[in-house]
Amino acid sequence: MDIIEIIEKKRDGHTLTKEDIHFFITKYVSGEIKDYQASALLMAIYIRGMNDEETSILTEEMRVSGDVLDLSDIPGVKVDKHSTGGVGDKVSLILGPMIASLGAHLAKMSGRGLGHTGGTLDKLESIPHMRINLTEEEFKAQVKKIGIAIIGQNEKLDPADKKLYALRDVTGTVSSIPLIASSIMSKKLASGTDAILLDVKYGSGAFMKTIEDAKKLATTMVNIGKRLNKDVKAEVTDMSEPLGMAIGNNLEIKEVIKTLQNNGPKDLTDLCVDSGAILLKQAKIFDNEEEAKVHLRENLKNGKAFNKFLEFVEAQGGDISYILHPEKFEVSKYLIPIYANKDGYISKLDALTIGISSMRLGGGRETLDDVIDMSAGIVLNKKVGDKVSKGEILCTLHTNKTDVEEIKENVLNAFEISDEKIILKNQHILIS
Repeated sequence: MDIIEIIEKKRDGHTLTKEDIHFFITKYVSGEIKDYQASALLMAIYIRGMNDEETSILTEEMRVSGDVLDLSDIPGVKVDKHSTGGVGDKVSLILGPMIASLGAHLAKMSGRGLGHTGGTLDKLESIPHMRINLTEEEFKAQVKKIGIAIIGQNEKLDPADKKLYALRDVTGTVSSIPLIASSIMSKKLASGTDAILLDVKYGSGAFMKTIEDAKKLATTMVNIGKRLNKDVKAEVTDMSEPLGMAIGNNLEIKEVIKTLQNNGPKDLTDLCVDSGAILLKQAKIFDNEEEAKVHLRENLKNGKAFNKFLEFVEAQGGDISYILHPEKFEVSKYLIPIYANKDGYISKLDALTIGISSMRLGGGRETLDDVIDMSAGIVLNKKVGDKVSKGEILCTLHTNKTDVEEIKENVLNAFEISDEKIILKNQHILIS
């Protein structure tokens, strides 16, 4: 067997065997297969696709290409939640404490933000002294003790994905559903949890632009879970407008605090409750989602979810005085209001434009080497369906930059105002 035969086989539309895929992954990780050969196979997969069995085999071979975390000494069902990314998506930081306050064990490894989407780790690091690089033993001990830990991805997990993702990024093969699914699932499965909930976003601020593509990706990942005997469920949710009202790192942490104090935006709170109920059922803490939702909302009201967030931040070295007094967070030098130029109703709020604008204000990174301004971002005053009068504030830009005229114009254009009220129909589909 050699790599040329495997490339030709997939190029001609044939199905790759377990032996073919094992050979490719092991030899590529070891360096025996070169990048130009791997690129050819990735392009063949991009064009010809993979069936469910091939995708599952690829996922499993990637999963075992490095260390696999063993969480078996933590009692109960260990759960994990993953979002495919969006604008203003701070769900994990709210959802984690909510379910942990009801006895679940969330063991989560997260990544950093790139481009218009924010990263959970960056948001956490906007809390002074917050540690995201716990050792494996510290990670497991914390989950066992308080029910939640969120840390950076272990560098020894899934080296195949690290190499392949970097290659996909420069060879025009990122948007292949089998390659996306195997990338996400191999990392999640290597992290050692028993049950996984995936939030697959669609819309302008998401990687998958249509609900049809999002459902296809979600179904592929759920099928991988079934083939590998893992409890995997997927939600398909809307990212045509930002989630919540805050975009940007410490701005989002402030919104996390508000939401955990039962004073958050409705769309964000509702999604956290819905997702939390699914996870609590997967964790076998509740038999049905409706009962779980009642308890989740109760713990937002009685302070138990917020107290669990305090416990989580303190356990990872964060300064909880910032959580108790959010006004301590750094505020950008310039707060720039964007005003409506006519009366009417917000009919569209383009999440992609808002996300890119927040990044350009300093709140994100275009390359992994960029330094983030933790105070920068955008706080919305209006969203789709809201009535607005000419001269009313649509949102406020937070930045330490001075040359932002183009960004101001782009943000204004992200809001469409019409004469008739538009009701945004957020579809929330569960695939299991």
